[in-house]
Amino acid sequence: MRKYSIKRGHNPDLDALIKKYFGVVGDVEKGVEFYAEGIGKIYMKKEGKNLIVDIIPPEKVEASYEIIKKWNEFLFEATGRTAKERKKLMEKEVMGK
Repeated sequence: MRKYSIKRGHNPDLDALIKKYFGVVGDVEKGVEFYAEGIGKIYMKKEGKNLIVDIIPPEKVEASYEIIKKWNEFLFEATGRTAKERKKLMEKEVMGK
């Protein structure tokens, strides 16, 4: 499970983003579970200013640049942070523990 903090002042419509990127309708405040090709089974829930994401990868993984790009674009729109910013925050959390 991974926790992504949402940038201060960034207030995305997460339900609309999930529909846009994955074609899934749900309520992120309550928790949404769906399957995304190339990523696996995804559970997503918004808790305060954090997006909690749990992924169970598929048995057979097919690596594709488009899948990674799509996931990173979704996370950027959802959190307001680039992949580089998310990596820095994750490293900071790991070092702080």
